[in-house]
Amino acid sequence: MSITSQMVKELRDKTNAGMMDCKKALNETGGDMEKAVDLLRQKGLAVAQKRAGRATSEGVVQTYVHAGGKLGVLVEVGCETDFVAKTDSFIEFAKDIAMHIAAVNPVALKREEVPADLAERERAIYTQQALDSGKPANIAEKIVVGKMDKFYADVCLMEQKFVKNPDVSIQDLLNGVVASLGENISIKRFARFQVGA
Repeated sequence: MSITSQMVKELRDKTNAGMMDCKKALNETGGDMEKAVDLLRQKGLAVAQKRAGRATSEGVVQTYVHAGGKLGVLVEVGCETDFVAKTDSFIEFAKDIAMHIAAVNPVALKREEVPADLAERERAIYTQQALDSGKPANIAEKIVVGKMDKFYADVCLMEQKFVKNPDVSIQDLLNGVVASLGENISIKRFARFQVGA
């Protein structure tokens, strides 16, 4: 099957991967778009894991202020070098993350940072719901684990679906940027401010 420039563009729009990487992935998968997306995600994850240990002492603090000035976000995004911190794609990534935080209002960056009392309260509610429905204890526990995974996916920034493209999580988006820029990148912290909240 011949790979057209339209197919490469479509894959690039879906994954944010480089043009040559998209073309190579389409060639390797015989033009199958879904398999190509999976292949690029795997490669992005592999690159991200390889670079994950490197220090991210450079970067930017990016802002987003929603129209009307009633909602604002500060986010610190780190990278390894000042050179990458100044690139358009890095700055665009930081802006996208700030805008996403404004729109979705995550509670924490990762699961480990969710306040213990909040997680315990949710777990207690899910456990009671499962038991009230008459499920045996071992089945109820599996239901609770599944609901807790969904809870974390809703409140943890790295697990949330990207507001501009719900097909990818913030972690997937980060892995793609790491793969395209060639160095470790991390979202370090964020703060969301809303008038009256």
